[in-house]
Amino acid sequence: MKLRLLFALCIAQLGFAQQRTCGVDAYMEKLMANPVMKQQHQALQDRFETELRRLVTEQLEGRSSLATQAAPNVTIRIPVAVHYPTVANTSSESLKSCLRALAQTQVNILNADYNATNSDISLWNSASSFYPNTNVGSMDVQFILATQNHPAGTGLTNGTVAVTFGTDFLTSGNIGCTDGCNQDSTWSGYMNLVVRNLTGGILGFSPLGGSPGQGMTVVIDNNAFGATMTTSPATCAGYAPTAPYNRGRTLTHELGHFFNLAHTFQSCDGSNCATSGDRVCDTESTNTPEYDCLPAGDVASPCTGNPQLTMNYMDYVQDACMYMFTAGQATRMTAWYNTISSQFNMTTLGNEEILKNQFTLAPNPSNGTFAVQFANPIANYTLQVYDATGRVIVDEEQVNNSELVRTITLPSAQKGVYFVMLRTQEGIATKKVVVE
Repeated sequence: MKLRLLFALCIAQLGFAQQRTCGVDAYMEKLMANPVMKQQHQALQDRFETELRRLVTEQLEGRSSLATQAAPNVTIRIPVAVHYPTVANTSSESLKSCLRALAQTQVNILNADYNATNSDISLWNSASSFYPNTNVGSMDVQFILATQNHPAGTGLTNGTVAVTFGTDFLTSGNIGCTDGCNQDSTWSGYMNLVVRNLTGGILGFSPLGGSPGQGMTVVIDNNAFGATMTTSPATCAGYAPTAPYNRGRTLTHELGHFFNLAHTFQSCDGSNCATSGDRVCDTESTNTPEYDCLPAGDVASPCTGNPQLTMNYMDYVQDACMYMFTAGQATRMTAWYNTISSQFNMTTLGNEEILKNQFTLAPNPSNGTFAVQFANPIANYTLQVYDATGRVIVDEEQVNNSELVRTITLPSAQKGVYFVMLRTQEGIATKKVVVE
C-alpha cells in the first residue's frame, strides 16, 4: 500500500463496540479513481517529500528547533470555515448562534492540541520515561474562523464568522470530482470542516494530504464535533458531543491526516522508519491500533517489543486518552503546510496585528479579574475567554459600546493560562492572560 496515494477514512463503530476502525482503501479508491485528482495529489506529494527533506536537514544541522515552524518566529495562521449542511439557513437564530459557539469551541481545541497547550499534555511528564526517543511536538499554528472576504453568494458579510448552514459538499461535481467527494471550489482557500450525521458508525474522514485550493474538507460526525460548552446552552440540538468521543479529538486526529500524517499503527517500520510504517521515526513502530484508555508503557509493540505510543493523536484510543503529537509528526505536518500554504486565502482573516494593538489586558498576571482596555471605543464586538482545553468560559457580545474599559471576572478561575479573543468587523485577535 503506497502511503502517498492513501486517503484516510476513519470510522468508529458506535453502539456497544465503542471502537474506532478505518476504511482507508475504500475511500482512497473512490477519490483516486479520478485521474486528474490522482495526478494532482501525486504532484503535491512529490513537492512535500522535497520540503520534508529540507526541514529534516535543517534540524540535523541545528538550524531549526524540533518544534518546527514555517519561518523563524512566525506562527502559522490557517483560515477555517465550518459548514452544517443539514441545518437550514432559515433555522432559528438561537440554534445557529449555538452552532457558531460550538464551532469556536472546536477551533479552540485544535489550537490547544496542535500547540501542545492542552491541559492533559502534563500527563507526558510521567509517561515520557517509557519513550526516551520521543519528544512532544508543537506545530506553532493558529486556526482561526475566517471573518473577511467570504465567497460571493454565501450571504456572509465582513465581520461575521465563516460558519454556514445548508451548504452541501456532497454533490459539488467540480474540479473533475464525482458526486460525494466532499469538496467545493467555492470554498477554496479555507480549511473546510463539514459537520453532519455519518451513517454506519463513521466518526469522520479526511484526505491523507489535503488540498485547500480544491475546496477539500474534513468531515466530522455531528456527535463527535467539539465539546460540551460551559456557556448556556451547553450543547446544541442535534449536535451533542457524545462520550467517549466528546473532547474534540476526532477532528484533531482527522486534521492530522489532512496534514499528511498516517496512523501510528500503519505497519512495522522495517529497516527504514522514514520510508515505511507511518514514516515518522519518533513514533514507536507498530501494526496494531489501541482503542481503550491504558497506562503509559502498558502495551508492547508486536514489531519491536517497546511500549506503543498509545496516547498519540494518530492512534485509535478514546478522546480522553490521546493528548500529544511527536516532534517528528510536527515536522511532517509543517512540511505539508509549507507545500500547500499558498493555497490558503489569507485575505479572509483580516489584520490581526492592527486589532491586537487596539486593546490590552491588565493586570497580567491577574487573580482572575482583569480589565480589557481599549485604545478607542469599539462599537460592536464579541469577547470570549477560553481555557487551555479550549472550553469557552466567558462569552460576551457588546452592541453600540462606548466604553474604553471592560472588566472580566473568570468564573471559578484556576491558576494557568487563558486566552482572550476579541472579534470585531475587522477580524479576530487573541491574547493570553495568566492567572496566578
